[in-house]
Amino acid sequence: MDPLAALGVLAAVRTNEIVVLHEANRLDWPQVSGRPELDIPFVGAMGKASSFGLGLALARPDQRVWVMDGDGALLMNLGTLVTIGDAAPANLVHFVYNNAAYDMTGGQPTPGAGVVDFAAAALACGYRRAFTFSDVAELGARLAAVLAGPHPTLVDLNVASLGRRTGRAPRTTLQAYNDVKSYLARLPVGAPVFPR
Repeated sequence: MDPLAALGVLAAVRTNEIVVLHEANRLDWPQVSGRPELDIPFVGAMGKASSFGLGLALARPDQRVWVMDGDGALLMNLGTLVTIGDAAPANLVHFVYNNAAYDMTGGQPTPGAGVVDFAAAALACGYRRAFTFSDVAELGARLAAVLAGPHPTLVDLNVASLGRRTGRAPRTTLQAYNDVKSYLARLPVGAPVFPR
């Protein structure tokens, strides 16, 4: 799939989800995001976006959290699948931006590219559901059902590599964290779970 087209499908249905970004997708998501104040580019800890997203989901069970992981990053922290599966947060969707390459460090192929089945691994680790998409139209047609739950859910997005990448997200992780913290503090006490 074209990576920006796939992210555009997600952005079109996103409402108030906090989105934790990692590696190449932290450069791509800002091009389609309509809620940059709820985006957290997670920099400097490859493989840990899912762990951070899990902590956020557990701390705020009233708030939907999307983790936009990378395939190479997830390979560095596969244990996170077990931890997320065991914790079973009902508000977490774990996307894998699977471009089969380490675009941020030179475009090298990731180990097991085309062989590793992240969806099967997630199910084996206790995720409630897992999906793999290689077609933008199918992603668009099925996304509402995927997001409806139950969660945690893993969604493996097989996207094309855009080649070697460099660059910075529009905001630092600390700026994004403070923006999200501010947003959460403004929510009314007793707000309905998962407001749309």
